[in-house]
Amino acid sequence: MERISAWKKYDETALKELEAISKRYRDFLDHGKTERECVKQAVALAEKNGYRSLQDVISHGKKLIAGDKVYSVCMDKAVMLFHLGKKPLESGVNIVGAHIDSPRIDIKQNPFYEDTDLAYADTHYYGGIKKYQWVARALALHGVVAKKDGSLIEVVIGEDESDPVLCISDLLIHLAQEQMAKKAGEAVTGEGLDILLGGRPLEGEEKDAVKAMMLGILKERYGIEEEDMLSAELEAVPAGKSRDLGLDRSMILGYGHDDRVCAYAELEAMLRLPMLPEYTCCCLLADKEEIGSVGATGMRAHYFENAMAELVNLTSEHYSELTLRRALKNSRMLSCDVSAGYDPLYASAFEKKNAALMGCGVCYNKFTGSRGKSGSNDANAEFIGRLRKIMEDNAITWQTAELGKVDVGGGGTIAYICALYGMEVIDSGVPVLSMHAPQEIISKADLYEAVKAYAAFMKDAN
Repeated sequence: MERISAWKKYDETALKELEAISKRYRDFLDHGKTERECVKQAVALAEKNGYRSLQDVISHGKKLIAGDKVYSVCMDKAVMLFHLGKKPLESGVNIVGAHIDSPRIDIKQNPFYEDTDLAYADTHYYGGIKKYQWVARALALHGVVAKKDGSLIEVVIGEDESDPVLCISDLLIHLAQEQMAKKAGEAVTGEGLDILLGGRPLEGEEKDAVKAMMLGILKERYGIEEEDMLSAELEAVPAGKSRDLGLDRSMILGYGHDDRVCAYAELEAMLRLPMLPEYTCCCLLADKEEIGSVGATGMRAHYFENAMAELVNLTSEHYSELTLRRALKNSRMLSCDVSAGYDPLYASAFEKKNAALMGCGVCYNKFTGSRGKSGSNDANAEFIGRLRKIMEDNAITWQTAELGKVDVGGGGTIAYICALYGMEVIDSGVPVLSMHAPQEIISKADLYEAVKAYAAFMKDAN
């Protein structure tokens, strides 16, 4: 089946809207390099558009009615937006869910050391990365440090033009004969990803004087002691802003498209909903997908189910566990995660007619997983049939795909976890080139079509 580029159907009005969305997305991406920063932006956007904190509603003992808009935050790393619809919750919720964590380099809890008059931070990489891609590039430090008195210090170093940046050094090519003979996955080791912090000794110090200088700067500028690193979450990410890519400015190059491009498309789509949607709609932004959706803020945790239970309680006279179970089972969901865009330079990894083409619109993956669909959700044909009608009725440019050739590899999303409730789920996202690299690539057209697709799904799915 032929797939036509979405660009061919745009008039001047559509192109202006596409560029406006792309500009807003780039701002979101540049200011959301960690899950905490993404949550902060999502909450600010929600409150600006009339959403109230679910916790505040609960504490004031108020009920919720159709048309109300609330949000719920989990540990500042995951967030859910709910727009209540006409139909009762047990009729199901139309959910668009993405993740807001991305591959990165995490600073360890006891990180600082000095070696031959250079100060370093020990690290542990997060998510699936090609380690060699992270050396010899400018890095910024983002995160929080929790003090014993309960205060929280926010840290961002390396984004302002006046800031210094950090770096992981690489071996010079002149001495790299042995390194170059290794497999790509072994050329740089995990323990070799230590971040260079400084090289100037503190005057008057005899032992670890460079480390002492670095610690002195942290204390003076941020009030951070070395011991405070025990309760810190600091992430090293590529420094700098996203950029338009291509002479035609048709693409965006930046860090964290996986999966913040889908997260942002969801947020834009929520703001397009009518004042009183037919079904309750939910924008779910989860953490920890890149490491298996584990932990208290990953999709395996119960914060979504707990929030749904609160909604059942706040929209009815008496709480019913059966109503909650029916609401979850009868829900419909797009698991909004990126797909592998077809790259002609690496054509051997793809089966072209079942690959996601850049610029051909939002992508639906009936299944993900690896090899024999292991770890996959594998959506029902009936659900896909209804989605086809929604896409056609709303003039959405869309395509289907799988993640590379059958025996080449694969990957997973949050779809199979949400499907455990018995709801209908399919993966839907934006094609990405160089996925999991420090700089990834998307097409503005695919972002634009994703926004429209997610809004149409929440409005029309039943």
